[in-house]
Amino acid sequence: MISYLKGTMQKSYAHDDRITLIVNGVGYEILIPAFVMKKIKHENPEGSALELFLSYNQTERQPKPVLVGFQSPLDKEFFELFISVEDIGPAAAVKALTKPIRDIARSIEDKDTKALKQLKGIGERKAEKIIATLKGKVAKYALMPEVEIAPEVVEDFRKEVADVLVNQLGHKHLEARTMIEEAMKRNPGISSSEELFEEVYRGQKT
Repeated sequence: MISYLKGTMQKSYAHDDRITLIVNGVGYEILIPAFVMKKIKHENPEGSALELFLSYNQTERQPKPVLVGFQSPLDKEFFELFISVEDIGPAAAVKALTKPIRDIARSIEDKDTKALKQLKGIGERKAEKIIATLKGKVAKYALMPEVEIAPEVVEDFRKEVADVLVNQLGHKHLEARTMIEEAMKRNPGISSSEELFEEVYRGQKT
């Protein structure tokens, strides 16, 4: 079982919720919750050294091992408590943890279903299950200090997509630029490389 890795970070151009960590020439795909990814993007440019505490998940229903990465052992502990809630698996938990652990733990201890419903994929029923399962178990996480992160620098995800289209998929520069411009015209609200890839794909089907 893998619980910790230190290596060189390589971001994913196709997905916003994972990175590849290169350790001794081997690349490990690691899912990263949004609140952790925000800090990593601010502090760790691609190619920099990164160490992660890992939650290793493999079940009969999920035979392929799933690694979820954190920069703090406490964050990892909370995640493993969070996935003990019925109907919340590792992938769903990664999507749901959009706020700092401290804030989520406080919402649980305060029985604040309204705040929990603001997490991605968490409705009324799941919020109630989370409180029923975890209230009284997460008080120490509610006492974690607040982590201040400087405003995130907006990345030019269009350049990332163009690089992949040209260097990995073999499209010509002009063709790639046209595909991206047309996708952005169809959907000006695109804000990530993953969304842009999806819109480019839709455009190729029409």
